[in-house]
Amino acid sequence: MIELEGLTKRFGAKTAVDNLSFQVRPGVVTGFLGPNGAGKSTTMRMMLDLDNPTSGTVRIDGKHYRDLPEPLKYIGALLDAKAMHGGRSAYNNLLCLAQANSIPESRVGEVLDLVGLTPVGKKKSKGFSLGMGQRLGIAAALLGDPEILMFDEPVNGLDPEGILWIRNLMKGLAAEGRTIFVSSHLMSEMALTAEHLIVIGQGKLLADTSMADFIQQNSRSYVRLRSPQQERLKDVLHAEGIDAISVPATGTLEIDGVGSERLGELAAQHQIVLHELSPQRASLEEAFMRMTADSVEYHAHAPGGPGTLAAPGTSPDNPARPADVPAWGAGFEATRKDGE
Repeated sequence: MIELEGLTKRFGAKTAVDNLSFQVRPGVVTGFLGPNGAGKSTTMRMMLDLDNPTSGTVRIDGKHYRDLPEPLKYIGALLDAKAMHGGRSAYNNLLCLAQANSIPESRVGEVLDLVGLTPVGKKKSKGFSLGMGQRLGIAAALLGDPEILMFDEPVNGLDPEGILWIRNLMKGLAAEGRTIFVSSHLMSEMALTAEHLIVIGQGKLLADTSMADFIQQNSRSYVRLRSPQQERLKDVLHAEGIDAISVPATGTLEIDGVGSERLGELAAQHQIVLHELSPQRASLEEAFMRMTADSVEYHAHAPGGPGTLAAPGTSPDNPARPADVPAWGAGFEATRKDGE
């Protein structure tokens, strides 16, 4: 379990993390979401003692990271796959970490095989593609067979097969009772992977809830109806006390708070032909955008116009993140990233 209590981090006048308290429990994949500049990376760095908090505490299974003997056996982390020795082979990168944490050398071969890098294990990591480097970082996180795993943008650079693999890996590890904490801007992938969500904005906790409850509480779900007998359909719905919103652009009706089963039965009862009867359920992206609308710090603008676009990183197509964070949380120097 990971426990944060009153965690605060200031960089001069900038408060990157503001009195943050939550728990990451075992047995589920917990997603960590927030706009760019929300304080996610700073929070994860403090979990691994890469940044010291201004106030508050973080405990890993009841201990500070610095007090963990052989920490890779307790927690494995991927914060930046680029933070490796490019002149060493994949095998030797992992071997150095294994020796520093009293992990048998046989484990190096096991994790290389697990992530699919055995054929290139003797090659220098500086020649690796982004996806191969990502797999090596995941191998390092898994090296000590820890009960707690932290991943920041774990699917970055992976091909479709790799994305499916890491998704199933995280779910499988959580099913074994391990604590899985994953941060990503890819909303579509997070929706398929996480069961619980921690959402922050401007360093403050916005939500600590299940995926289903988060979407339900922060977005709209409705039923869409389309019929060649639209006016008669509206009369029937009105007689039943059901409010329908007309959408002229699509020639449809939208109904909130009434199930598709009841609407279909009403249409059948009155012999009304339906060309469409479709429940429209909100996405995680929609819920996230609504929840964090007031917490977005960085806005992009369309060239030559005043129109405001979605903040960088809030789109599922923009997995932007800082590139100066160490991958494994032990034995690496890092530069500080203010406010992220």
